[in-house]
Order: sequence, then C-alpha cells, then structure tokens
Amino acid sequence: MAEHGMAQEAFEELVETFEFLEDWEDRYRHVIELGKAMEPLDDALKVPATKVEGCASQVWLHPRIEGGTFDFDGESDAMIVRGLIAVLKTLYGGLPIAEVVRTDAASELARLGLHDHLSAQRSNGLRAMVERIRETAAAHA
Repeated sequence: MAEHGMAQEAFEELVETFEFLEDWEDRYRHVIELGKAMEPLDDALKVPATKVEGCASQVWLHPRIEGGTFDFDGESDAMIVRGLIAVLKTLYGGLPIAEVVRTDAASELARLGLHDHLSAQRSNGLRAMVERIRETAAAHA
C-alpha cells in the first residue's frame, strides 16, 4: 500500500508544480524536461509488440509488472510525447494493477490543464497510450 501512496504523491507533486507554473509555455517546457530526465528505452525493446499505434510520433511502452505492481518504461521520437510518457509514468508507476484499471486518467490529466493545449493528434496519442496501459494492466489483473 505504501507504493500506491508514493505513486499518487508523485502525481500530486506534479499537479502542484503545474499550478505554480501558470504560463502554458512554462508547463510545456516542464513536460519536455520530464521527458529528458527519463531513462531511454533499450533499442531491443522497440519492437512491434511495444509500439503504440494511433500516435502521430513513434511511441513504445514496455510494461514491467512485478508482485502485482504496475510500472513501465517508454520512449518517443518526439520530445513533448516523451514528456507525456513521463507524466503517465508519474500517474501509473508503482500502482497495484487493479488501481491502474480504476484510475480515471482523463480527469487526473485534466488537473494538469494539458488537454486545452495539445493538438488533436497529441490528445489522440495520449489516449492511445492510456488505453495500452489499461489493457496491459487488465490482462494481468
């Protein structure tokens, strides 16, 4: 249960940071910085099975499920998308699998105010990533 608290706490901190960064440009830069700080995905994991369709850019998500806890690594060739992967990692990383499926990503992400500023393609890509995460978790539940 402690890990669940940690995952949520990390996301709450992200929400607070976004509230502090009132200017959209600053928020956009922060998302990109989050992506840059993320470990790159091993090229061996960039395979069709981990590729997320429905994204304008190249996106790979590699789930890691250990002891009923969900986490994943990801990569994209677009800096903003890489940042969005980092945001999703903050939202979902370390959650019990059952929590992943129950998490309302749309309303959680809405707290960051991203949707108003993402292009339709980026929003669709974000939805596709969330869908992949939920499907993966549901398959292991």
